[in-house]
Amino acid sequence: MSDPVSALSGASYDGFVAVREIGPLGMITLRAKAGTPGLEAAVQAATGCAMPQVRRIVRQGECAVGWMSPDETLLVLPYGGVAAALTAIAAALQGQHHLAVDVSDARAVFRVEGAKADQVLRKLSPVDFDRLEPGELRRSRTAQVAAAFWAEDGGFTLVCFRSVASYVMGLLSVSARPGAEL
Repeated sequence: MSDPVSALSGASYDGFVAVREIGPLGMITLRAKAGTPGLEAAVQAATGCAMPQVRRIVRQGECAVGWMSPDETLLVLPYGGVAAALTAIAAALQGQHHLAVDVSDARAVFRVEGAKADQVLRKLSPVDFDRLEPGELRRSRTAQVAAAFWAEDGGFTLVCFRSVASYVMGLLSVSARPGAEL
């Protein structure tokens, strides 16, 4: 694995909330049908986390596992731990149909933090934030790009494709400008 480089070199913006890029993080897309023998053991071995329920994310220390679709989970872990996690997944799912791919360098990760953090995303995503529960992961869009986000620790974590990181940082920054509160 190459040396970790964040998408935007840790870009940040302080408006009525703080917006910052928090990468690089290790990320693995794991595709396997629910109920695949060894799947829960693979996720546990790679992250220390249990399998999440539908549209949920679970965290254990520096690691998290998010439900992305009926046959896909996103494993988030320290960047340097990806190779070992992939080895653990391969061992736990040996002989089972699955796909485990390191997508760390294909993603950008942002934090939106502050008392009004939801207002930044409300302007950009077609999600009913009044019904967004703690621990719920939403796959949606931020303006016109695919994104996934969840609430935690007084703000939101947002994941998007690295190729649109600059655009998303611009969206989040403009949405967080002082005076742009809802």
